[in-house]
Amino acid sequence: MIGFRESLLFMLSTPLYVLIIGAEMVLSYCQHRPYYSIKGILQNCYLTLLNMGLDLLVRGFYVGVLVWVYQYRITEITTPWLYWLTLLILEDFAFYWLHRVDHFCRLFWAIHVTHHSSEEFNLTVGFRSSVLQPLYRFIYFVPIALLGFRAEDIVFMYSATQIYGIIVHTQYVGRLGFLEWFLVTPSHHRVHHASNVRYLDRNMGMMLIIWDRLFGTFAEEEPTDPVRYGLTTNITDHSPGNLVFHEWKKLMSDLRIPGPFGQKIRYLLAPPGWSHDGRSQTADEMRQEFGIGTESEMEFQMVGELPERPGVGNHPSISTESPAK
Repeated sequence: MIGFRESLLFMLSTPLYVLIIGAEMVLSYCQHRPYYSIKGILQNCYLTLLNMGLDLLVRGFYVGVLVWVYQYRITEITTPWLYWLTLLILEDFAFYWLHRVDHFCRLFWAIHVTHHSSEEFNLTVGFRSSVLQPLYRFIYFVPIALLGFRAEDIVFMYSATQIYGIIVHTQYVGRLGFLEWFLVTPSHHRVHHASNVRYLDRNMGMMLIIWDRLFGTFAEEEPTDPVRYGLTTNITDHSPGNLVFHEWKKLMSDLRIPGPFGQKIRYLLAPPGWSHDGRSQTADEMRQEFGIGTESEMEFQMVGELPERPGVGNHPSISTESPAK
């Protein structure tokens, strides 16, 4: 169930992807920068194919839900340019909250973690999808349909903004001046994929960084704290099943820990890293412990790597090695 506009968008964006990804691959090879690996590219392709396949399977259902909600719309914008501009802003706002919940609720982090499990950062990582996200993503767009936006336009706008979301996955673009204030830039998105404590759960926007600035999830890329990519505990088993379900296995293990029902609920819904006995920490707890943003920040930078914290639930925190620059 793919509309004509989406098909056209796909035909136009595919040559763009081939061009810029090919250029980045050649450039990194010529400069001896190991930004790409065959294993990483294959993993990214595998995960996006799974995501696309699931999306096609459930699209009829979620489009139907949006169409049904649209019947009860409470308002309608008839001016075309205002309609599309408002849809862009609303959808980016909805994506921000979708993305934020994916990071701050462990149940959804178990789905989203696949996008962060690469220790590489390149344009193909933009295709490293959260495989199961199509099952629930549409829920965040229901209020947009209620505000008078057609289901096919909502789906099209999401596909269009995904193009921008992919091309910011690069290490070759530096700061972009005044654009840094309102757009998600490659610098902002490098922070989002970082495993440094300072950067955890930051810069959630797809196109606009203003939501992060407004709601306290913004962080600058600091020259004194170079970005490291990966997870708190990087996965060693890269088999197809484990790539998708490794965090689910850890979550199930934590749910089997003896304790009251409320403890199990918190393992499901609390931020990644929460533990009933303090054996692992959330990102905010780690920042507090190491004084990020306080006088003890300098001491943290001098220490460099933090000790591994078992059981953090593969939250993107401290990696064991830094990417080549």
